[in-house]
Amino acid sequence: MPDTNDQDFAISFGAFRLLPRSRLLEKDGVPLHLGGRALDILIFLAERAGEVVDKRELVKRIWADVNVDEGSLRFHITSLRKALGDTGEGSRYVVNVPGRGYCFTAPLLRAAPAESRPSTTVSSLRSLPAPLAKMIGRDDAVEKIATELSLHRFVTIVGPGGIGKTSVALAVAHGQLASFEGQVCFVDFGALTEPRLVPGTIAAALGLTVNSDDPIPGLLQSLRNRRTLLVLDSCEHIIDELAPLVERMVREAEGQHVLATSRESFRTEGERVYRLFPLDCPPQRDGLSMADILAYPASQLFVERIAESLSEFELSEEDAPLVADICRRLDGIALAIELAAGRVNAYGIAGTASLLDSRFLLLWRGRRTAIPRHQTLSAALSWSYDLLPQTESATLRGLSVFVGPFTLEAALAVAASQGIDEAEAVEAISNLLSKSLIATSPAERRLRYRLLDTTRAFAGDKLTESGEATRVARAHAEYLRDFLHDISIKSNGMHSAGGFLPYADHLPNVRAALTWSFSEHGDRALAVDLAASAAQFFLELTLLTECHSWTQQALASADNFDSRKEMTLQAALGVSVMFTQGNTEGVRSAFTRSLQLAEALDDLHWQLWLLRGLHIYLTRVGDFHGALGTGVQAEGVARKLNDPTSTLNVEWMLGVAHHLIGNQNKAVQFCESAMVHNPGSQRLNIGHLGYDDRIVALVALARGLWLSGRPDRAIEAARYTVRQAEQLEQPLTLGISLIWTIYVFLWVGDWASAESLIERLIDHSARHFLGPYHAVGIGQKGELLLRRGDIAGGIEHLRRSQATLYATRHRIMTTVFATALAEGLAAQNEADEALRTIDEAIAQIGDHGESFDMPEMLRVKADILVQSARATEAEAYLQQSLALSRRQHARGWELRGAMSLARVWQRAGRKRDAQALLAPLVGQYQEGLSSRDLVAARGLLSALN
Repeated sequence: MPDTNDQDFAISFGAFRLLPRSRLLEKDGVPLHLGGRALDILIFLAERAGEVVDKRELVKRIWADVNVDEGSLRFHITSLRKALGDTGEGSRYVVNVPGRGYCFTAPLLRAAPAESRPSTTVSSLRSLPAPLAKMIGRDDAVEKIATELSLHRFVTIVGPGGIGKTSVALAVAHGQLASFEGQVCFVDFGALTEPRLVPGTIAAALGLTVNSDDPIPGLLQSLRNRRTLLVLDSCEHIIDELAPLVERMVREAEGQHVLATSRESFRTEGERVYRLFPLDCPPQRDGLSMADILAYPASQLFVERIAESLSEFELSEEDAPLVADICRRLDGIALAIELAAGRVNAYGIAGTASLLDSRFLLLWRGRRTAIPRHQTLSAALSWSYDLLPQTESATLRGLSVFVGPFTLEAALAVAASQGIDEAEAVEAISNLLSKSLIATSPAERRLRYRLLDTTRAFAGDKLTESGEATRVARAHAEYLRDFLHDISIKSNGMHSAGGFLPYADHLPNVRAALTWSFSEHGDRALAVDLAASAAQFFLELTLLTECHSWTQQALASADNFDSRKEMTLQAALGVSVMFTQGNTEGVRSAFTRSLQLAEALDDLHWQLWLLRGLHIYLTRVGDFHGALGTGVQAEGVARKLNDPTSTLNVEWMLGVAHHLIGNQNKAVQFCESAMVHNPGSQRLNIGHLGYDDRIVALVALARGLWLSGRPDRAIEAARYTVRQAEQLEQPLTLGISLIWTIYVFLWVGDWASAESLIERLIDHSARHFLGPYHAVGIGQKGELLLRRGDIAGGIEHLRRSQATLYATRHRIMTTVFATALAEGLAAQNEADEALRTIDEAIAQIGDHGESFDMPEMLRVKADILVQSARATEAEAYLQQSLALSRRQHARGWELRGAMSLARVWQRAGRKRDAQALLAPLVGQYQEGLSSRDLVAARGLLSALN
C-alpha cells in the first residue's frame, strides 16, 4: 500500500476540484486551464484556507527569490478570479482584505482520489444544493449542530424567517458527506402545498420507486437497510403531517439521521431543538472603532455582501457607525442585512440607513435565483403569517402596536380590545413564540417579549388593513396610563426609592402611546391623563426635555383640569424647565401653582416634595434666605407627617440653605448625617426631582468642612460624594456632585484633581443636555486657568460662562465667577474694570442678605484697592471680611483675609501686628497643612519673622 502522504488528495469547493500534486484544476469534472503562477497562488491560498495571507508572504512563496512588484501579484489574482468566475457576481473564493492581503474563503472538502475512495450510490439521491461560498458568524452553530446530530440523530434548527436556517443546515450537511459516505439527501418542502404528499416526496428524493397508495411502509423498510442523513427544509407548513413520520423514521431505522429546519419545533420524541439566534450586532455604544464594529458577524455579513457587488469597496471609519446602526435596526437577521447591503450600490451606506424604514425594507428584492419566499422580507413573513390560525394572526397584528419589549399583561390588555379572551391570548402568544414570530427579551424582574422590527412592520401593515389600528392603539395607551398610575400609587407617592426605574424598558411604548394620543387620530383627554401618569416616569429617567414637551402639550390641551392631574403636570413642568432651560419665572409660577393645589388637596407628601423643588429653585436664583424660609416651612409639614425620612430630608434642606447663607457650623451640623450610608434614603425622591437629596447634603458638608477649617475631612467628603453619586447612575445627581466638590479641590490647591473633575463635568453636561451645568463647567475651567497663570484664557472662559448663567438666571454661581473674573482683571492691571466687576457682585448679594462667599468678595475688593494704592480703604474692607468670616465660622475665608491684611500691615511696617493676627489662625489648623493657603500662610509668617 502506498504511503498516504504520496496520494494526491483532492480539495473540492463549489463546482471545482483541485489536485495540488497533479497541478490540476477541474470544473464539473472537466480540466480547467489556468496559468502556472495563478495555479500556484490558488494552491497556496487553499492550503491556508480561512487565513489572511500577507501580500509579501504570497509574493515570496510564488516567486521565491525573483524580485516582483505587487502589480504582478494583482495581475495573477485577477486571472485566477476570472477562471473561477469570481468577478463579484455569485460566489466569492479569493477575497482581498484591504491593507493586509488575500484570503481563500470557500468551505473546502478534502478527500482521497476516486480510486482510493469507497464507491457510493449518490446518483440515486436528490443532489445536495451547494453551500454558501462563505458563511459568516455561524461556525459555532454548525459545529454544535453536527455534534448534536451524531449523538441524537434528529435535530431541528428553529428560528424566524430569513435568519439563515437553510444555509446553516446545508453547511452541516456538506460537512457530513464523508461521514455518511455521500448518503445525504436534501428535501425542500417549501413548494409543497399538499400535506398528504409528504411521504412520497421523501421517497422520491431518496430515489425510491413508490408502487403503493401508502409509501410509508416501503420508505421505512428502505431506510432500515442504509445509513442516511435526511435534510428536511422549510417544514413549518406541513409539520403536523411530517412530525409523526419523522418520529417513526428515527425510531425504526437506527441508521437514519434527520436534520430539519422549521419556524417551530416538531415536538416529537427524540427531537433536539437548536434555536438559531440572530447574528451578533455591535452594541449601541459611543467610541466603537471600525475594527470593533467589524468584529461582529452582522457587520461582517453586511460588508461582505456589499463587496460582492462593489469589488473595490472598502469600509471607512466614518461609515462604520452607520453599518453598526443598520445591523442593530435589522436585529441581526441575515436576509434583512443582505437585502439592505444590496441597496448600497444605489444609495450608499448613509442613504441606505436613512431609508431603513422597515416598510421600505419589506419590499426590497434580493437575489433573482433565491426561492420566492426569500426574495423579499414581505414574502418571507407572509409565508409564516398565512399559516397562522385566525386567533394567532389577530394576536400578532395587535402586538405590532408595541415598540420594543412588552409584558404578558400588556399583551393581554391589547388582545382584549380585539375580542380575544385571556386564555386564548395566552395560548396564541405561546404558539407565536414557538413559531419564532415573537422573541423574548431579557429583563431583570420578569420575562419580556418583543417583535423583531421587520415582523412588527409587517404585522403593523396587516393591522391597518384590518381596520383595528385605532382600537388597538387606544387599548395600548389606556394600559400604559393605568400601569404608570399604579406604580406611582404603589411607590407611596413621594417616598419611592426609585419606583419607576425597574420599568425603564417601557419607555419606547410610553413614547409611542403619547405620540398617538396627541395625534389627530388620537384622544386628547386620554393624552392628558397619560401625560400626567408619565410625568414622574420621565423625571426619574432624567428625560427632562421629553418631560417638558409632553407636560406642556397636556397643559395646553384642556381648560378644565382635575386638580391632582394639574398639580402633577405643573410640578413636572417646573422641574424639567428648571434643569434644561434655566430658572425662569415660569419655573416659580409652575411650582407655586402646584403647591397651591397640593395644599387644597391637603396632600402633605406632595407639599413637602414641592417645597423641595421650590427650595432648589430659590438656591439657583441666589435667594438663599428664601430657600431657608422654604426649609422652615417644610419643617412644619414634616412634623405633621411624623416620618423619619421626611425629617431627614428637611434637615438636609436646612443644612444646604445655611451653608449658602454662610452659617457653616449649622450647615455641618444638619448635613453630617448624610455621611452615614442609610439604605432607606438611597435614591430618596430621586425620581421626582431628578436628583438625590443626600448627595446635595454631602456637597454642602464637604464645602462646609473646608470653610470651617477642616481641609482633609473636606477632601475625604468630596471624594466620597462623587463615588456615591456615581453609584446612583443618575445624570443630574452626578452633575451636582461634580459642580460643588470641584471647589474643595480648587480651594486646597489640588489643580490636577480639579481639572479632572471639570473636564468630566463639561463632557457629562453636554452629553445629557444640561445647559446651565455646562456653563458652570466652562466657568470653573476659567477659574482653574487663572490659578495656573493663564490669565487671558481664564477671563475668556469666565465671560462665556457668565453670559449663559445670566441668561438662564442661574445666579447661584454668578458671584463666585465674578469674584474670580475680578481677580483675573486685576492681574491684567485692569483695576478699574476689576473693581466695577466685584462691586456688581457684592451688590447682587445685597438683594438677598448674606452669602457664603461675601467674605471672599470683600477680601478680593480689598486686594484690588491695594493695587490702586488705596490701602486705607482696603484695610476697612478686610476688617469687614474678617468680622463676617468669624460670624459665619468660616475659618477658610478668615485665613485668606488675615493673609491679605497681614501683607498690608507688612508694607506699612506693622510686622508685629501682622504676625499677631496670622499666627493664631495658622495654629488653629490641625489638618490640611500641605494645602495651598496654609503653605502660603506659613511662608508669610516666616517672612514676617
